[in-house]
Amino acid sequence: MRVAVCQLNARDDRAANLAAARDLLGRAASAGADLAVLPEYVDYLGRSAGLPKPEPVDGEFAEFFSAAARELGIWVHAGSFHEVGPDDARTYNTSLVFDRSGELAATYRKIHLYDVEIPGRVSYQESRSVAPGDTTVVTDVDGVRLGLSICYDLRFPELYRRLAVEGEARMIVVPAAFMMHTGRDHWEVLLRARAIENQCYVLAAGQIGDHEPGRTCFGRSMIIDPWGTVLAQAPDTVGIVTADIDLGRLEEIRSELPSLANRRL
Repeated sequence: MRVAVCQLNARDDRAANLAAARDLLGRAASAGADLAVLPEYVDYLGRSAGLPKPEPVDGEFAEFFSAAARELGIWVHAGSFHEVGPDDARTYNTSLVFDRSGELAATYRKIHLYDVEIPGRVSYQESRSVAPGDTTVVTDVDGVRLGLSICYDLRFPELYRRLAVEGEARMIVVPAAFMMHTGRDHWEVLLRARAIENQCYVLAAGQIGDHEPGRTCFGRSMIIDPWGTVLAQAPDTVGIVTADIDLGRLEEIRSELPSLANRRL
């Protein structure tokens, strides 16, 4: 299986963002990808005043990426979008996965919300406008188990252990809009740790560059193997990178260094 991670600079023009995402998916398909992964908030990342109206999982956002998957004949992980939430004040931060025919295969609502105060650097309270999900999600992609997560989830290893053990995941996706000040120190370290400790491939698709005053995303989208080796990493620009998933290599690692089998807790 060949996978692609797509790196995007979404801003406050939803139509332009969707067109850019569609172009990246086309480039992934042309590169032979079976599965392409887009970043968090792929359709809009700008001032809250211009935020698109939240949609249900069968709204225009879903229709757009369902059509892309069907037209290109690939699996599409559509990053995330603002789904209609449990009340008028909050949305869900939701990922959708579409199969090659455009059918919705999985829905995941971000569990861990980014509530962070770093004096003089960042003040962000995602929980003011977003409700947390409460369900882990693993789905089959051409027979390979794929675990779902979003951005800040990356800092919570218990989620990934559950995906790998209970969900039998062999690949885990991390669509993200990881901020520059934390990304340059923590992004790669955390991604490689999640790959190593769970002996899974990790596919991380990030936003890149400036999006609004005071918000810059780190980028460096990458694909990591179960040994923690970075197989592909995007440069600091919009684009895609691809790598091949070798399940034989995964099983060899799990056999020779059986840390999942040896766990005591």
